[in-house]
Amino acid sequence: MENTSYITLSRQTVLRRQMDVLANNLANISTPAFKSEALMVIEHDTPIATQGPKSMRTVAFVKDFATVRDMSEGPLFHTDNPLDMAISGPGYFSIQTPDGERFTRQGAFLLNGKGQLVTMAGQPVLDARGRPIVVPPGSGEIEVAHDGTISARNPALQTQNVVLGQLKISQFDNEYMLKREANGLYKPDQGVTPKPVAQPKVMQGMIEKSNVNGIVEMTKLIDTVRSFQSAGTLMEEEHNRQLNAIDTLTKSSLTA
Repeated sequence: MENTSYITLSRQTVLRRQMDVLANNLANISTPAFKSEALMVIEHDTPIATQGPKSMRTVAFVKDFATVRDMSEGPLFHTDNPLDMAISGPGYFSIQTPDGERFTRQGAFLLNGKGQLVTMAGQPVLDARGRPIVVPPGSGEIEVAHDGTISARNPALQTQNVVLGQLKISQFDNEYMLKREANGLYKPDQGVTPKPVAQPKVMQGMIEKSNVNGIVEMTKLIDTVRSFQSAGTLMEEEHNRQLNAIDTLTKSSLTA
C-alpha cells in the first residue's frame, strides 16, 4: 500500500471518529445540561526516507488528538416542578457518590424514601457543609432562593418556613480539567480544587437544556459522511490504479 492509501486511510479513521462524536451530540440533544463535543485533529508527520528534500522525507497524516467540550451554558427551560433547579451563570451542584464528591449542572432532582434531595440516579445532593439535604416528612411547599437556600413549611407549624440547608454550588478555574462520567456527573482531575461561587443564581422550577444545536450538528454529520464516502472512493480508485499499473508492467515484461 502506497502513501496515498495510508494518508486516505488516516483521514477515514478520523472522519469515522468525527461521525461518532456528532452522533453522540445528536443522541443527547434532549439530555439536560449536556455539553456538546468536538473532535480536535492534528497533523502527524511520519519519516519515510533519510535523504532528499525535507518535503520528500516525511508524510503528513491526520490524527485524532482529543475531544473538546463546549462548556457554554445551555438554555433554561421552565418546568414548574419545585424540585427542578438550574444554575444561571457559573457553578455546579455537588453530589455525593460512592466514589466521592462529583459535580453536575443537571438539576432534575427528587426526594427519596429518606426525604433526601437526590439526583435521578438516586445520589444525594450536598449542602454547603457537605451533607445531604433532608426534607422532613409532612413538610409543605419547598422554596429555593437564588443563593441556593432551601426552605419548606414546618410540618408542625405550616405558617412558618424552616431553612433546610443551602446548596453547595462550586466552580473551577478551568472547566476543561473536569472528566465526564455517567449520569451527567463530572470528576475533577487530580489536584483540581473546587471553589465556592460567591453569588450563585439558582433558578427553581427550571432545568438547563443541552447546548447542542441540532441543525448545526446534523449539517456537520451529513458533510462528514460525504467526506468519508469520498475518501472511500479515492481509496478504491487508487487500488484500481495500482492493479492497472501492475497489469501493464506484467504484460510489458512478457512481450519484451
